Order: sequence, then C-alpha cells, then structure tokens
Amino acid sequence: MSDLVNVDLSGRTAIITGGVSGIGLACTQALAGAGAEVVVIDLDEEAASSVAEPLGGRGIGADLSDSAVLDRLDVTADIIVNNAGFQRVSPVHEFEPDVFRAIQRVMLEAPFMLIRASLPRMYEQEWGRIVNISSVHGLRASAFKSAYVSAKHGLEGLSKVVALEGAEHGVTSNCINPGYVRTPLVQKQIADQARVHGMAEDEVVAKVMLHRMARKVMVEPDEVADLALFLCSPAAVTMTGGSYVLDGGWTAS
Repeated sequence: MSDLVNVDLSGRTAIITGGVSGIGLACTQALAGAGAEVVVIDLDEEAASSVAEPLGGRGIGADLSDSAVLDRLDVTADIIVNNAGFQRVSPVHEFEPDVFRAIQRVMLEAPFMLIRASLPRMYEQEWGRIVNISSVHGLRASAFKSAYVSAKHGLEGLSKVVALEGAEHGVTSNCINPGYVRTPLVQKQIADQARVHGMAEDEVVAKVMLHRMARKVMVEPDEVADLALFLCSPAAVTMTGGSYVLDGGWTAS
C-alpha cells in the first residue's frame, strides 16, 4: 500500500490493465486506496474480479492480443494505467512473427484503443490522467528483445503525442520506466535469458539483468505504484509528456 498522503481520487474511475499481479496489482491497490473506483482488465476474468471486487471495483476479462477484442472493448475512465504486457526473448532471425504482432497489440495497440475511447470523457470534464508503464527498454535497447523494445518505444511516442493533444484539456500523459522489477514476468524471463546467453539460470540476474544498474537491486512493484499515484496527484499537474525512470542508474551512463 502506498505511503503517499493527500491524494484524493474519490469519484474517479481508473482502468488498470494486467492488474492481477506485479506492477498492475500494486497500482490497483494504490489507486483504490486513494479512493478511485478500479476496473481491472486481465486475460483471466475470475482473477481480475477477485482483485477488484474486494476493493469496490470490477474485473473484466479480455485478451488484449486479439484485435477483435480490442475493437469491442467498451470501457472508459478518468485514469488509465496501461500496464499489461508479456515478454519473449529470442534473436530477431528466430523470432516468431505472430508473437511479435501479439506483443505490439497488447503493449501498443491496446493502450491506444483505451486512451482513444476515454479521451472524450476526459476532455469534457477537463481532467484525465494517463500513466503508461513503459520500461527502461522504452529508452534503451537490449539484444534478443526486438518485440518488447519496439512496443515500448512506440508507447513512449504515443504517450508524448497524447500529452501534446491533451494539455489544453487538462489531461496529462506520462511514462514510467522501471528497470527489472520483482514480478512474475521477470521471473519467467530467467530461463529464456539463460538459454540465449548460454549461462546458468543462477547467473542471469547478476550478469544480465542487473549488470547495467549502478544500484544492483530489483525495483519493487510498490515503488512503481507510488510514482503512478503521484502522477495522478495535484502536485503533478504540470508533469506531462515525461518518461520517469526507476532504473537504479541504468540510463545514467
């Protein structure tokens, strides 16, 4: 639960994609704790509901990798946290095209569709907050992550365009760029990273994941959620079009 105080989101509705675990769960809890009505969108509707309903919200099951599902999504909000995503580690010449396309749909097309649907509501009330959970890989590239890096770079561009268009309407749009976060998504990468780098799994965290970070510890989901909540606060009203790193110094060099 966030330690931030004086953030009152009562009367606001917040969509969080991928909100059942990791960063998404932490953001869901932080926003609900500030009074927002949370709408959790996840592949598993039962899991989404089990997270959202005890917090006074609701869960929606949706496969965001399916363009037809994206076209049918009929949901709007005052706050959007675009968090859903998945990873595949493989060299470009071996990367499965269908997986590449699915990652773009989940991590770039779905945010576009949700933002597009909600902007009229935000513009009408002259208030809206869009928080895109990007990554250090939205600012830097890594080998073997062509789809993920491409999607995150695209998300950065989308966020900035929305910031420019939404500014006169009281809408802010920002990216949060964490390094490796202690989440199930990161845990699932370890075996793939070991395979493509030709090393033992117990070497991957130190030699691959954390070696470019000056502070060699993983980011915790609550740290990301605290920043997301701050970006929804009155103190952040002029913060828009930004990319805010939580990367242990990765991008400092």
